[in-house]
Amino acid sequence: MDQRTGTPVVGMIGGGQLARMTHQAAVPLGQSLKVLATSPEDSAALVAPRVEIGQHTDLDALKNFAQGCDVLTFDHEHVPGDLLRVLAASGTSVQPGPDALLHAQDKLVMRRKLAELGVPVPPFAEVTSVADVLEFGAEHGWPCVLKTARGGYDGRGVWVLDGPDEARSTAAELLESGAVLLVEQRVALRRELAALVARSPFGQGACWPLVETVQQDGICVQTLAPAPDASADLIRQAQDMALQIADALDVTGVLAVELFETASGLVVNELAMRPHNSGHWTIDGSRTSQFEQHLRAVLDYPLGSTEPTAPAVVMGNVIGAPETPAMSVDERLHHLFARYPHAKVHLYGKGERPGRKLGHVNLLGDRMDEIREQARLAAHWLSHAEWADGHEIH
Repeated sequence: MDQRTGTPVVGMIGGGQLARMTHQAAVPLGQSLKVLATSPEDSAALVAPRVEIGQHTDLDALKNFAQGCDVLTFDHEHVPGDLLRVLAASGTSVQPGPDALLHAQDKLVMRRKLAELGVPVPPFAEVTSVADVLEFGAEHGWPCVLKTARGGYDGRGVWVLDGPDEARSTAAELLESGAVLLVEQRVALRRELAALVARSPFGQGACWPLVETVQQDGICVQTLAPAPDASADLIRQAQDMALQIADALDVTGVLAVELFETASGLVVNELAMRPHNSGHWTIDGSRTSQFEQHLRAVLDYPLGSTEPTAPAVVMGNVIGAPETPAMSVDERLHHLFARYPHAKVHLYGKGERPGRKLGHVNLLGDRMDEIREQARLAAHWLSHAEWADGHEIH
């Protein structure tokens, strides 16, 4: 407990943009998020006053960081479970707990558990030899998808195999490197959706509206809230599934369930047990943002309202351009606000480089098609310093 304010101290392992935005949500609650960063240049380390530098794989660093924290939570899922169990055994409150977090760390464990629960997942198999991939492809058809069980995000750690020849070469190379692999059927999907929920240790749950996520080269470029043309039955099914998973796995905090919508229904793709890119729209578009809700949940406070603040909300990711523009970020913001004074910009304090998530912009309005185009143009402008519709700078 913070002796100055009487408020609990939340420690977040990882100093990226999720920690940065969680810190921003902590301030109105009278808190100052404590952050374990790997570098003083990490996004959260640039703004949070209580930062320790250390590696999430170093038990001594984790133990030192945990001192004075009422609860530990995460900016990413990469902390080894055995280290978290040591912390939990010593009395540290770890939220979500290591047993729950394992299902977001290991795709093979996650697939097996969800299948056991009766949650729809793509057909899959563990890969210990090239023959496993060839047999799977022969049974389920090509192309199929090869994945690393651990790590990998934004399209990394995923290979689409078009046939046996590609399967032989790719699987052999990855197995030789020591990677733990699984193979999945490539899902014929209509679109990608995300069900974002939160759950407290008390067991209270809360759902945000179901959203559509738009992917490009494996990276989410837009989130549309609520998901356009989603039936009441589809929304209820997705939210019930996410709450079922949260309860069955004993998740605390925010849980993002990434979904494929197919001709035969919903299929779970990935889980994330932390604030998630698909929920960044909630900062401006929900009564309670995912970041505040995550804090409420891990502290076992009653959860906040998830009511939207506008009929339509679009988040556009600002992704680094192939070449860094000569125009400064300051000048880009000046021109953006001149054209779209209602745009809500959230930059992460990162240096620009191709393909890097530099921030996001939220647009709120009454018409999804109108604000979706505004979000596309605004995000492109912030990264490229050019208007994709040919608009001239004045």
